[in-house]
Order: sequence, then structure tokens, then C-alpha cells
Amino acid sequence: MKKLSVILAVLVLAGCAEKEEYQNAVLKQMEQDKDIKDYGITPETMVKCVVEESSNDMPGFFLLDPERREAYKNYAKMLDLTNSKDPKKTLEDLRGSFGDPKSLADAHANYVESVVECMSGLVTNTEEGLKKSQ
Repeated sequence: MKKLSVILAVLVLAGCAEKEEYQNAVLKQMEQDKDIKDYGITPETMVKCVVEESSNDMPGFFLLDPERREAYKNYAKMLDLTNSKDPKKTLEDLRGSFGDPKSLADAHANYVESVVECMSGLVTNTEEGLKKSQ
């Protein structure tokens, strides 16, 4: 029974590590986004929303699912592409990791759509909050 608990704990931590890696990559993106600053949205709020929203369209069903864990790693790598020492090689690796160029494009579209959805929702909530407080 103890062995099962230890194995489960290791799996949970491993699954959390991939998600955390993705969250950190999203945070780097959000910290550089001028619109977020202009609208007074915290990067952490955007990260939470974007990760949740984009996860809905990722492969796998739950945190410990090997497909989901791989998706988190691939998405993080995709977001770090511009920081790569060899972006061309990294892009080729990403195409292989995602399976083909179309799947990579779909993943990028999922991420961008998630950012737009979150931005829209958070800006609307902020504006409604400001109207109520006046």
C-alpha cells in the first residue's frame, strides 16, 4: 500500500511539473504583454485563465494523462521558441513533437485563442467592476 502511495505521489508531482513549466512559459509571455498592463490585469490572473482555457483543447483528459503531460511540455517549448539559440532547429523539433506542422499550428491557435478569450473576459469584468464602483 505504501508503494502505491509513493508511486501515485511521484506521478502527481511529475504531472504538476509539466503544468508548472507551461505556466511559467505563459507567465513570461504575459509579463511582456503591454495590453495586460494597460488594462490593469495582473500577469498571474492571465496565466491562470490562459492555462485553464488552453488546457480544455489539449490532448489528454487529466493532469496525469501522459498525453496531457506531453502537451504541457510541448506548449511550454512552443512559447519559448523565440528564446531558443537555434529557433529553426527548435521549430523542427516542435513539428516532430506535435506530430506535424498542422498540429503545431493548431496548438499555437489554441494558445492565441485562449489569450484573446481571457483578455476579453477579464477586460469586460474589470470594466463592469469599475461601473459598479462609480
